[in-house]
Amino acid sequence: MPNLRSGLRRRDGSMRAHDALPPPLRLWLCAAALPWSPRSALKLWTRAMAETGDLAEARARLDRAEARTLARDARRIWGQDHPATRLAKENPRQGDRRG
Repeated sequence: MPNLRSGLRRRDGSMRAHDALPPPLRLWLCAAALPWSPRSALKLWTRAMAETGDLAEARARLDRAEARTLARDARRIWGQDHPATRLAKENPRQGDRRG
């Protein structure tokens, strides 16, 4: 079940946009912890595929971006001392960029 308190929100027409996504990205979104918009997910996916051409690396980048967002949301919802905030504190820009 997606985290509906997240800063990520779905918009109108998201089902049609979701259906137009590349199959590996749709598969990743099915297991995502957050309600990613097709537009946001496709932006990260497209950048990762353009830079690396590697499906595994594209999925890893999405995983890191989601972990960073979850850490930021945990800080906002449960406070600075929540264990899940560690990722956001250690590496605030990790996720959608290389290295």
